[in-house]
Formats: sequence, structure tokens, C-alpha cells
Amino acid sequence: MNQAQPHKRIIQGKIVSIAGDKSAVVLVERKVVHPKYRKIVKRFKKYTIHDEKNQAKVGDEVVAIECKPISKTKSFNLKDIVSVGV
Repeated sequence: MNQAQPHKRIIQGKIVSIAGDKSAVVLVERKVVHPKYRKIVKRFKKYTIHDEKNQAKVGDEVVAIECKPISKTKSFNLKDIVSVGV
């Protein structure tokens, strides 16, 4: 039988702060249609990600992938740095 990899969520966002050693906070923006007014509005959510090598800096655009829970709030690992911020 073929071993299928389980579906893991991938998030992309901007790092807004470094939350201690090997941790960073990523702000993810998504656009949704308002149910009543039919206007596109922005929704934001912050995720704490695990950065094993402490390579991400504030302002970087990063991609993170879901993993098993590392702590109470961390369940994403840093996958890739898309662009370096200022």
C-alpha cells in the first residue's frame, strides 16, 4: 500500500516579534467577504512558530508548516523564509 502523508496546514505571514528563544510570532492576513455587506474585509490572526536555528528576524515574510504541538501555543515549524524584511 501507498503511505499517504497527512494533510498539514501551511501558513504564510510576517514576523511581528521574537517571542523568546527559538520562537517567533507570525501575523497572518486573510481576505474574506463580509456576509451582509458583500465587501472584502481583512482578518488577522497571530501564530507562534518554532524557529530551531533562530534565523528569522522581525519583518521577514515566512512560511510555516503545521506539526505536533511543541508547547501550549506552538504547533507550527518554520519552513522557509520568503523575503527578508528591513
